[in-house]
Amino acid sequence: MTEDAPQLYLIAPALIPASELGPRLSAVLDAHPVACLRLPGAGDETELGRIADLARDIAHARDVAVVIEDHVALALRHGLDGVHLTSGARAVRHARKELGADAIVGAFCGGSRHEGMNAGEAGADYVSFGPCGPTALGLGEPADLDLFQWWSEMIEVPVVAEGALDAALVRQLWTVADFIAIGPEIWSAEDPAAALSALWGA
Repeated sequence: MTEDAPQLYLIAPALIPASELGPRLSAVLDAHPVACLRLPGAGDETELGRIADLARDIAHARDVAVVIEDHVALALRHGLDGVHLTSGARAVRHARKELGADAIVGAFCGGSRHEGMNAGEAGADYVSFGPCGPTALGLGEPADLDLFQWWSEMIEVPVVAEGALDAALVRQLWTVADFIAIGPEIWSAEDPAAALSALWGA
């Protein structure tokens, strides 16, 4: 790994019961050095709590931080490291107030430089831009390489690249993103850890 290589940010699969998540998550975390694990925040709150407890124990045993999408109360209740806000900058100050100075607060900002700067000024620990590849999911324009290039040169707040990534995009983002988020790209594979190896190693 070179000095400017990005860190791996893992997005856990959505709509999978806790009983199935454990072995899949453990296998990927054992095979790859992950900086942060993100959990889905939508769904039945009881099941989300089970997933949060399971993922926290698995990840913390491997020194991996855990954030959950949008669910500040659940992050507090289940001892997670913070939240990933899918609505951009507007909830950053509230999350920081609720979770405290030491918590991780990240914000997804689509492809908007302006929204990213607002999130950084509000106290976000990182901003996330995406999707980077072609996908029908999400809103607004894709985040292009120029945005990451500009951000890496001008802004100190760490930046995460995510969404519809392939090996070619990972190569392009390698020197301009602090973190590269992988999740949906690997979870449909029979061996997600091997799929991640192929994507990351390319």
